[in-house]
Amino acid sequence: MAAADLETSDTTSLAHDAELLTRSVREAGQLALSLFGTDLRRWTKGVSSPVSEADIAVNDLLESRLRAATPEYGWLSEESADDEVRLGKRRVWIVDPIDGTRSYLGGKEDWCVSVALVEDAAPILAAVFVPVTDEFFFAARGQGTTRNGEIVSASAGTALDLSRVAGPKPLVEKLVSGSTRIELHPRIGSLALRLCRVAHGVLDAAFAGGQSRDWDLAAAHLIVQEANGKMTALSGDPILYNRRDVAHGVLVAAGRDRHAEIVTHFRDASKL
Repeated sequence: MAAADLETSDTTSLAHDAELLTRSVREAGQLALSLFGTDLRRWTKGVSSPVSEADIAVNDLLESRLRAATPEYGWLSEESADDEVRLGKRRVWIVDPIDGTRSYLGGKEDWCVSVALVEDAAPILAAVFVPVTDEFFFAARGQGTTRNGEIVSASAGTALDLSRVAGPKPLVEKLVSGSTRIELHPRIGSLALRLCRVAHGVLDAAFAGGQSRDWDLAAAHLIVQEANGKMTALSGDPILYNRRDVAHGVLVAAGRDRHAEIVTHFRDASKL
Protein backbone atom coordinates (compact mmCIF):
# COMPACT_ATOMS: atom_id res chain seq x y z
CA MET A 1 0.00 0.00 0.00
CA ALA A 2 1.34 3.46 -0.93
CA ALA A 3 2.18 5.98 1.79
CA ALA A 4 -0.73 8.23 0.74
CA ASP A 5 -3.12 5.29 0.96
CA LEU A 6 -1.80 4.40 4.40
CA GLU A 7 -2.31 7.99 5.58
CA THR A 8 -5.88 8.06 4.23
CA SER A 9 -6.65 4.73 5.85
CA ASP A 10 -5.23 5.92 9.17
CA THR A 11 -7.25 9.16 9.04
CA THR A 12 -10.44 7.24 8.31
CA SER A 13 -9.69 4.86 11.18
CA LEU A 14 -9.14 7.73 13.63
CA ALA A 15 -12.33 9.47 12.56
CA HIS A 16 -14.21 6.23 13.23
CA ASP A 17 -12.47 5.84 16.58
CA ALA A 18 -13.33 9.43 17.52
CA GLU A 19 -17.02 8.81 16.87
CA LEU A 20 -16.86 5.52 18.76
CA LEU A 21 -15.11 7.17 21.70
CA THR A 22 -17.58 10.05 21.90
CA ARG A 23 -20.62 7.79 21.72
CA SER A 24 -19.25 5.28 24.22
CA VAL A 25 -18.11 7.81 26.82
CA ARG A 26 -21.44 9.65 26.68
CA GLU A 27 -23.31 6.38 27.15
CA ALA A 28 -20.99 5.40 30.02
CA GLY A 29 -21.54 8.76 31.68
CA GLN A 30 -25.29 8.40 31.47
CA LEU A 31 -25.07 4.95 33.05
CA ALA A 32 -22.93 6.34 35.88
CA LEU A 33 -25.37 9.20 36.37
CA SER A 34 -28.33 6.80 36.53
CA LEU A 35 -26.65 5.00 39.44
CA PHE A 36 -25.43 8.19 41.15
CA GLY A 37 -26.93 8.66 44.60
CA THR A 38 -28.39 5.16 44.76
CA ASP A 39 -27.62 2.48 47.34
CA LEU A 40 -24.55 0.87 45.77
CA ARG A 41 -22.45 -2.04 46.91
CA ARG A 42 -18.94 -0.74 47.63
CA TRP A 43 -15.61 -2.07 48.82
CA THR A 44 -11.94 -1.08 49.14
CA LYS A 45 -9.26 -2.08 46.65
CA GLY A 46 -5.65 -2.17 47.78
CA VAL A 47 -4.88 -0.02 50.80
CA SER A 48 -7.54 2.65 50.52
CA SER A 49 -8.94 2.91 46.98
CA PRO A 50 -12.77 2.83 46.97
CA VAL A 51 -14.65 0.86 44.33
CA SER A 52 -18.38 0.47 43.78
CA GLU A 53 -20.60 -1.63 41.57
CA ALA A 54 -21.07 1.51 39.46
CA ASP A 55 -17.34 1.55 38.60
CA ILE A 56 -17.60 -2.05 37.43
CA ALA A 57 -20.81 -1.51 35.48
CA VAL A 58 -19.37 1.50 33.64
CA ASN A 59 -16.13 -0.37 32.97
CA ASP A 60 -18.06 -3.32 31.54
CA LEU A 61 -20.07 -1.04 29.27
CA LEU A 62 -16.98 0.73 27.93
CA GLU A 63 -15.15 -2.53 27.40
CA SER A 64 -18.09 -4.02 25.51
CA ARG A 65 -18.38 -0.97 23.25
CA LEU A 66 -14.71 -0.17 22.61
CA ARG A 67 -13.11 -3.60 22.54
CA ALA A 68 -15.85 -5.14 20.42
CA ALA A 69 -15.39 -2.44 17.76
CA THR A 70 -11.56 -2.47 17.87
CA PRO A 71 -10.44 -5.99 18.80
CA GLU A 72 -6.94 -5.31 17.48
CA TYR A 73 -6.32 -2.59 20.11
CA GLY A 74 -4.97 -3.13 23.60
CA TRP A 75 -6.87 -2.38 26.80
CA LEU A 76 -5.78 -0.84 30.11
CA SER A 77 -8.38 0.10 32.71
CA GLU A 78 -8.33 0.81 36.41
CA GLU A 79 -11.10 -1.74 36.89
CA SER A 80 -9.80 -4.56 34.66
CA ALA A 81 -7.07 -7.09 35.34
CA ASP A 82 -3.96 -5.92 33.53
CA ASP A 83 -3.23 -7.94 30.42
CA GLU A 84 0.35 -7.34 29.29
CA VAL A 85 -0.64 -8.22 25.73
CA ARG A 86 -1.26 -4.43 25.59
CA LEU A 87 2.51 -3.86 25.63
CA GLY A 88 2.78 -5.28 22.13
CA LYS A 89 -0.08 -3.19 20.73
CA ARG A 90 0.48 0.04 18.83
CA ARG A 91 -2.89 1.46 19.94
CA VAL A 92 -4.38 0.99 23.40
CA TRP A 93 -7.55 2.23 25.09
CA ILE A 94 -6.72 3.66 28.53
CA VAL A 95 -9.80 3.92 30.72
CA ASP A 96 -10.92 5.24 34.09
CA PRO A 97 -14.62 4.34 34.29
CA ILE A 98 -15.28 6.73 37.18
CA ASP A 99 -12.40 9.02 38.08
CA GLY A 100 -13.12 10.51 41.50
CA THR A 101 -14.97 7.56 43.02
CA ARG A 102 -14.85 9.11 46.50
CA SER A 103 -16.69 12.16 45.18
CA TYR A 104 -19.11 9.93 43.28
CA LEU A 105 -19.97 7.95 46.39
CA GLY A 106 -20.13 11.14 48.44
CA GLY A 107 -22.78 12.67 46.20
CA LYS A 108 -20.48 15.41 44.86
CA GLU A 109 -20.21 16.61 41.28
CA ASP A 110 -16.44 16.43 40.74
CA TRP A 111 -16.18 13.00 39.11
CA CYS A 112 -15.98 11.99 35.46
CA VAL A 113 -15.57 9.25 32.89
CA SER A 114 -12.12 9.45 31.32
CA VAL A 115 -10.93 7.53 28.22
CA ALA A 116 -7.97 7.99 25.88
CA LEU A 117 -6.68 6.20 22.83
CA VAL A 118 -2.90 5.96 23.05
CA GLU A 119 -0.62 5.27 20.11
CA ASP A 120 3.09 4.55 20.55
CA ALA A 121 3.07 5.80 24.19
CA ALA A 122 1.24 9.10 23.49
CA PRO A 123 -2.50 9.91 23.56
CA ILE A 124 -4.08 10.68 20.18
CA LEU A 125 -7.80 10.84 21.13
CA ALA A 126 -9.33 11.80 24.47
CA ALA A 127 -12.74 12.26 26.05
CA VAL A 128 -13.61 13.32 29.59
CA PHE A 129 -17.31 13.54 30.47
CA VAL A 130 -18.57 15.19 33.67
CA PRO A 131 -22.21 14.02 33.81
CA VAL A 132 -23.46 16.06 36.78
CA THR A 133 -22.45 19.37 35.16
CA ASP A 134 -22.95 18.05 31.61
CA GLU A 135 -19.44 18.95 30.43
CA PHE A 136 -17.88 16.96 27.63
CA PHE A 137 -14.19 17.59 26.90
CA PHE A 138 -12.80 16.16 23.67
CA ALA A 139 -9.40 16.34 21.98
CA ALA A 140 -7.79 14.80 18.92
CA ARG A 141 -4.07 15.19 18.29
CA GLY A 142 -3.40 18.26 16.17
CA GLN A 143 -7.05 19.37 16.21
CA GLY A 144 -7.47 21.32 19.44
CA THR A 145 -9.67 20.79 22.47
CA THR A 146 -13.39 21.43 22.83
CA ARG A 147 -15.71 21.65 25.82
CA ASN A 148 -19.30 20.98 24.78
CA GLY A 149 -18.29 21.68 21.21
CA GLU A 150 -16.64 25.05 21.89
CA ILE A 151 -12.89 25.46 21.43
CA VAL A 152 -11.08 26.11 24.73
CA SER A 153 -7.58 27.23 25.64
CA ALA A 154 -5.38 27.25 28.71
CA SER A 155 -4.79 30.67 30.27
CA ALA A 156 -1.80 32.56 28.86
CA GLY A 157 1.04 34.31 30.65
CA THR A 158 3.42 33.37 33.46
CA ALA A 159 1.90 35.07 36.52
CA LEU A 160 0.76 32.81 39.34
CA ASP A 161 -2.47 33.50 41.19
CA LEU A 162 -2.31 30.66 43.69
CA SER A 163 -6.06 30.69 44.20
CA ARG A 164 -6.15 29.40 40.60
CA VAL A 165 -3.66 26.58 41.20
CA ALA A 166 -4.89 23.16 42.33
CA GLY A 167 -3.11 20.17 43.73
CA PRO A 168 -1.51 18.83 46.90
CA LYS A 169 -0.92 21.69 49.34
CA PRO A 170 2.82 21.02 49.87
CA LEU A 171 3.44 21.35 46.13
CA VAL A 172 1.43 24.54 45.73
CA GLU A 173 3.16 26.09 48.74
CA LYS A 174 6.55 25.49 47.12
CA LEU A 175 5.62 28.05 44.46
CA VAL A 176 6.02 30.81 47.05
CA SER A 177 8.84 31.55 49.45
CA GLY A 178 8.86 32.30 53.15
CA SER A 179 5.71 32.35 55.23
CA THR A 180 3.44 33.86 52.59
CA ARG A 181 -0.15 32.95 53.35
CA ILE A 182 -1.89 31.43 50.34
CA GLU A 183 -5.50 30.80 49.44
CA LEU A 184 -5.79 27.29 48.08
CA HIS A 185 -8.20 26.41 45.32
CA PRO A 186 -10.97 24.07 46.55
CA ARG A 187 -10.02 20.43 46.13
CA ILE A 188 -11.16 18.70 42.93
CA GLY A 189 -11.70 15.02 43.67
CA SER A 190 -11.07 13.78 40.12
CA LEU A 191 -7.50 14.25 38.93
CA ALA A 192 -8.59 14.08 35.28
CA LEU A 193 -11.13 16.85 35.89
CA ARG A 194 -8.57 18.94 37.79
CA LEU A 195 -6.31 18.82 34.74
CA CYS A 196 -9.19 19.57 32.36
CA ARG A 197 -9.89 22.74 34.36
CA VAL A 198 -6.48 23.92 33.18
CA ALA A 199 -7.45 23.24 29.57
CA HIS A 200 -10.36 25.67 29.62
CA GLY A 201 -8.75 28.32 31.77
CA VAL A 202 -10.60 27.87 35.07
CA LEU A 203 -7.26 26.94 36.65
CA ASP A 204 -3.90 28.45 35.72
CA ALA A 205 -2.03 25.32 36.77
CA ALA A 206 -2.60 21.95 38.40
CA PHE A 207 -0.36 19.41 40.06
CA ALA A 208 -0.67 15.66 40.38
CA GLY A 209 1.03 14.11 43.39
CA GLY A 210 3.12 10.97 43.02
CA GLN A 211 1.58 7.59 42.24
CA SER A 212 -1.04 8.67 39.71
CA ARG A 213 -1.62 6.05 37.02
CA ASP A 214 -2.01 6.04 33.25
CA TRP A 215 -5.82 5.96 33.52
CA ASP A 216 -5.86 9.09 35.69
CA LEU A 217 -3.82 11.06 33.20
CA ALA A 218 -3.87 9.99 29.55
CA ALA A 219 -7.13 11.63 28.43
CA ALA A 220 -6.59 14.85 30.39
CA HIS A 221 -3.01 15.05 29.11
CA LEU A 222 -4.11 15.34 25.49
CA ILE A 223 -6.94 17.70 26.43
CA VAL A 224 -4.41 20.03 28.10
CA GLN A 225 -1.88 19.68 25.29
CA GLU A 226 -4.39 20.47 22.54
CA ALA A 227 -5.62 23.52 24.50
CA ASN A 228 -2.21 25.19 24.09
CA GLY A 229 -1.06 23.80 27.41
CA LYS A 230 1.67 21.47 28.49
CA MET A 231 1.77 18.62 30.97
CA THR A 232 4.95 16.88 32.05
CA ALA A 233 6.79 15.48 35.03
CA LEU A 234 7.84 18.24 37.42
CA SER A 235 11.34 17.85 35.99
CA GLY A 236 10.01 18.71 32.54
CA ASP A 237 10.45 15.14 31.29
CA PRO A 238 7.69 13.83 29.00
CA ILE A 239 5.00 11.42 30.21
CA LEU A 240 4.87 8.07 28.42
CA TYR A 241 1.93 5.68 28.49
CA ASN A 242 1.31 1.96 28.07
CA ARG A 243 4.53 0.95 29.78
CA ARG A 244 4.85 -2.06 32.06
CA ASP A 245 4.82 0.26 35.09
CA VAL A 246 1.83 2.59 34.76
CA ALA A 247 2.61 4.69 37.88
CA HIS A 248 3.91 8.26 37.58
CA GLY A 249 5.63 10.74 39.86
CA VAL A 250 4.78 14.38 40.48
CA LEU A 251 3.35 16.13 37.41
CA VAL A 252 2.36 19.67 36.46
CA ALA A 253 -0.04 21.04 33.83
CA ALA A 254 -0.40 24.67 32.75
CA GLY A 255 -0.42 26.97 29.73
CA ARG A 256 2.87 26.62 27.87
CA ASP A 257 4.62 29.73 29.16
CA ARG A 258 3.43 29.26 32.73
CA HIS A 259 4.40 25.59 32.61
CA ALA A 260 7.95 26.53 31.59
CA GLU A 261 8.11 29.03 34.45
CA ILE A 262 6.94 26.45 37.01
CA VAL A 263 9.35 23.77 35.82
CA THR A 264 12.23 26.26 35.98
CA HIS A 265 11.18 27.32 39.48
CA PHE A 266 11.30 23.74 40.78
CA ARG A 267 14.57 22.99 38.98
CA ASP A 268 16.19 26.07 40.54
CA ALA A 269 14.79 25.22 43.97
CA SER A 270 16.24 21.72 43.77
CA LYS A 271 19.73 23.21 43.31
CA LEU A 272 19.60 25.19 46.56
